[in-house]
Amino acid sequence: MSTLARSASEVVHAFMGEMECLDYEAAMTHVAPDCEYTNPPPIGTVHGPEGVRAVLEPFFAPTLENEFRILREATDGARVFVERLDRHRLKDRWVELPVTGVYEVVGHKIVYWRDYFDAQTILSQWPSS
Repeated sequence: MSTLARSASEVVHAFMGEMECLDYEAAMTHVAPDCEYTNPPPIGTVHGPEGVRAVLEPFFAPTLENEFRILREATDGARVFVERLDRHRLKDRWVELPVTGVYEVVGHKIVYWRDYFDAQTILSQWPSS
């Protein structure tokens, strides 16, 4: 499929697919230079591909495999709402986190991404170092 023909949903799915594989280089090609990415406290907001990668890469360092199960999805033009179950395989177990993500795509790039989840749910299960 041509990049020009990609819908907002297809851009988000491509990004998530590359993040499942932990392919940061490919995933960041879908993130706009001025993208705003927000997570619940204590994580907060970062900007651009460098900011997104600076949050995701260290967090996923202990992850051997990611799986993002989409439970529900709605689109409204450039906006994509995704309810998902994020599953992360660590060396000794799987960790699951229910998440709702809101994305906005302009020019085939993610310009806004906000995830809603209970940070304590994931942080209480995640390795401390």
